[in-house]
Amino acid sequence: MTPGCIVCGRELEGEDQFLLAHGRRREPHCSEACLRVSLREYRVARAVARLRIGIAGAVAAVALAGLWTWRHYRAPSARSISYSWTETQWDAPARPEPIYFGPAWPPTDADWMFAFDRASWIYPLPGPLRRAPAASDKIFGSESARDLPAVCRKQGACGVALGGELWGEHVYAALEGVVDRVRHDDNGERGGGSVRIAHFGGMVFTQYSHLAAIPRGVVRGAHIAAGEVIGLVGDTGIGGEGQGARPHLHFAFSIRPSSELPETYWDPTPLMSRWPLRVPPHGTVAGLVAATDDMEIPRRHRGR
Repeated sequence: MTPGCIVCGRELEGEDQFLLAHGRRREPHCSEACLRVSLREYRVARAVARLRIGIAGAVAAVALAGLWTWRHYRAPSARSISYSWTETQWDAPARPEPIYFGPAWPPTDADWMFAFDRASWIYPLPGPLRRAPAASDKIFGSESARDLPAVCRKQGACGVALGGELWGEHVYAALEGVVDRVRHDDNGERGGGSVRIAHFGGMVFTQYSHLAAIPRGVVRGAHIAAGEVIGLVGDTGIGGEGQGARPHLHFAFSIRPSSELPETYWDPTPLMSRWPLRVPPHGTVAGLVAATDDMEIPRRHRGR
C-alpha cells in the first residue's frame, strides 16, 4: 500500500517524499511545507509537555513545603507509648528551686539570713590570714539632718575595726553592688576617706572608712563587683578612736528597707566568719608599708 502524507493525506509516489524520524518511527511527507508543519507541531507538543512537568514539580514542591510547615507548627509532637510501664525505668524530673525575688514585707531576720546565705560575699581584707574584727561603736556620716537617726542593733557593735598591720593594704568590696557614696576628706566625724556601697536593691549597705586612697573609677553610681579593690587601708579621719594613729579599716554593715525606717547597723562579726578570703596572686602583700608605733604614717599621701 502506497503511504500518504501524514499532514495533507496526499499519496506519495516513488522517492518523492520527505521522512521525519522519531526514534524507529518514520513519518512521510509529500513536501517540505508539510514537513515544516509537522516540525512545528512537534515543537509545540514538546514545549507543552515540559510546561506540564514544570507545573507538576512546582505543585509538588509547594505541597511538600506546606506539609512540612503544618507538621512543624501545627501537628502535635509525637509521643512514645509504653506497653510495659511497670518495667520502664523512669526518673521524675527534679523540681527547680524557687526564684528569690527578695524578702517579704516587713522582712524578718530569717528573710535577711535567707538572702545573705545565697549571696557571694568576700572578706574585705586579703588573706591568707583572717584578721579578727574588733567591735566598734562608731557610726560615720549621716547623709542629711532630715534622715531618721541611725541605730545600732547591738549596743556597742555598730561596726568593726579590721587590720592595723599594714598601711596601703587592699580593701575589697564585700558584695556586688552600686556605689552609694564616696568621700575623700579627712573629717573624723565622717570616717575620713570612705566608700558606701548599696546592695539588694538599695536595702543593704556596706561602708568602708579610714581609706588612704580610693580608685578613680569608684564614683557614685558605679557598679562594683564582689572582691573588687575599692580603696587602701589608711588612717584618714581616725581622730580619737581607740586604735590611735594606727591605720585600720572601719567596716560597717547596715540595713534600711524603707526610707520610713531608720538605718539599722548590724554587728557583722557572725556573718564575716563565713565569708571566704581572697588571697593575693603571689600569696603576699610584701612591699606595703608596715604600721609601727615608732614611724610616721604618710597621712597626706592619698590618691584622688
